[in-house]
Amino acid sequence: MEGFMDCIQYLAVVSFLGFLSGRALPKRIFRADRFPFQSFAFEKNGEIYEKLGIRHWKGRVPDMSRIFPKLIPSKDISENEHLPPQERYEMMVQETCIAELVHDLLCLAGLVCIRIWKQTGGVVVSVLYAVGNLIFVMIQRYNRPRFLAILKRYGGHSERKRVCRI
Repeated sequence: MEGFMDCIQYLAVVSFLGFLSGRALPKRIFRADRFPFQSFAFEKNGEIYEKLGIRHWKGRVPDMSRIFPKLIPSKDISENEHLPPQERYEMMVQETCIAELVHDLLCLAGLVCIRIWKQTGGVVVSVLYAVGNLIFVMIQRYNRPRFLAILKRYGGHSERKRVCRI
């Protein structure tokens, strides 16, 4: 049981640091139209996630914007009414890039549990942690093409603020 608790403590610290890192990253470095954030052909702009029923369950998973509303913009576009609609969608594209990167890195960081708990339990904890983070990666990859399509209807970027250099 000691290995389990060591993994839990490690993952709690890594998750917290991942959250802080995501908030501190310079937003301008993300490119939604380039690897790794660009949709892959097999994703068909998020359609593959529709087949997994994502629309029905994505609202039931924890959302950091609801837990820390002062730190992360709300996913509810209408709650960001202080910004013009185009900038709201640019911001959401940016947030999907950041969240995807953080969750990808957390998946990798979780592999350390295999070394912390050198029994089958370490592998199980690592796999469960990766699956838990991959769910959030899928949500970002599902949402981003939808936000980009809406943004395209607005004519691309706002001139005042180029977010995520779409």
